[in-house]
Amino acid sequence: MTTRVWDYLAEYEAEREDILDAVDQVFRSGQLILGPSVSGFEEEFAAYHGLAHGVGVDNGTNALVLALRALGVGPGDEVITVSNTAAPTVIAIDQVGATPVFVDVRESDYLMDTAQVEAAVTPRTRCLLPVHLYGQCADLPSLEELATRHDLVILEDCAQSHGARQNGRLAGTTGRAAAFSFYPTKVLGAYGDAGAVVTDDAGTDAALRRLRYYGMEQQRCVVRTPGHNSRLDEVHAEILRRKLRRLDGYIEARRRIAARYAQGLADTDLALPAVTPGNDHVYYLYVARHPRRDAIIEALQPHGIHLSVSYRRPVHTMDGFAHLEQAGGPLPVTEALADEIFSLPMYPSLSEEQQDKVIAALHEVLRTV
Repeated sequence: MTTRVWDYLAEYEAEREDILDAVDQVFRSGQLILGPSVSGFEEEFAAYHGLAHGVGVDNGTNALVLALRALGVGPGDEVITVSNTAAPTVIAIDQVGATPVFVDVRESDYLMDTAQVEAAVTPRTRCLLPVHLYGQCADLPSLEELATRHDLVILEDCAQSHGARQNGRLAGTTGRAAAFSFYPTKVLGAYGDAGAVVTDDAGTDAALRRLRYYGMEQQRCVVRTPGHNSRLDEVHAEILRRKLRRLDGYIEARRRIAARYAQGLADTDLALPAVTPGNDHVYYLYVARHPRRDAIIEALQPHGIHLSVSYRRPVHTMDGFAHLEQAGGPLPVTEALADEIFSLPMYPSLSEEQQDKVIAALHEVLRTV
C-alpha cells in the first residue's frame, strides 16, 4: 500500500454520513449563495478565535488579497514577509500592487526572523505579514511591539496554523486581521477551495464584505470600490461548520503522530521539528531536514512511500517573480532550507501501522544514502 504525505479517504469514510448530510441540507435549503451556512460558519469561526467578525471567501489566496485591500495596502506600499512560504503569500502582495520585502527565517523553527524586521522597515512600509508556517506561530510579541512603534498593520497568514497558540493566544488574534485557507490538506480543510478572514475591527469587516461581493453592499447593486467575486459557497461552509466542531480532535491526533515520529526517529541524523518555547504546534506538516534530502526521497519510493517538499524553491527565486527586486538583503537560511527540508506523512487518520512503516523505512534508507 502506498503511503503519501496526505490522504483524506480514511477520514472521509469515518465522517461520510455527516459530510453528506451537510451537502443534502444545503441542497434542500433553497439558498446556495451567502445563506445561513456561510453566516453560521463565519460566526462560529470568529467565536472560536474570540473575535467579533469572520468573512468567508472562496480560497486562502483571496483571503490574503482582500485582507490587504481592506487594510488599505496597495501601490507604493511595502509589505515585510518571508520567502520560505507558499507562493500565494507573495502573489497576494503583488496582486494589490504592493512590494514584498523579504527577511530571512530562523534556523531553529524556519519562521520569520523578527530580529531582521526592524532593519527592513522604510517610510514605505505599511504592513507586516508573518507566516505561521507548518503549524506554529512566528514571534508575534516582537512584531506587535515593532508595529506599534512604526504605525504598521499586521496581517497574519494562518493558512497552516488553525488552532495553533502562542503563550495561550490563538494564531490569528494578534494582527488587525488574519487570513485562513481551508484547502483540503489544511488542519481544518474543506472538500475543495475555501478561505476566510477574521478580525475584531468593524471597518475591516465591512470592507471585506464589500470586496468579496464585487465592491457592493450585498443588498444594493451599487459598486463603491471595484471588488472581487470571492464568496465562500454554502456547501463548503456547512461542511466546515461540521468539521470545526472536530478541529481540536484533529489537532490532538496530529500531535500524537508528531510525538511518535519524535520518538521513533530520535536516534537518526534527521533534524526533526523544534517547537519554539511558548508555542503550541498543530503540525500541519511534519517537516524534517537532511543534507541528502533528495536521495532519501528517491530511496523511499520503492518502499511505497512518497514524500513531498515544502518548499523546493523560495519565492524570491521563482521566474514568475523576476519583476520584483528582492529587498531586505540575502536570505541564506531560506535558501539552505530549500535544499534540505521535506515533509513526512501527517494527517489525523494516518494509522500507527502506516507511520511505523515510514519510520522503519527511514531507518533503513538513512543507513545507505
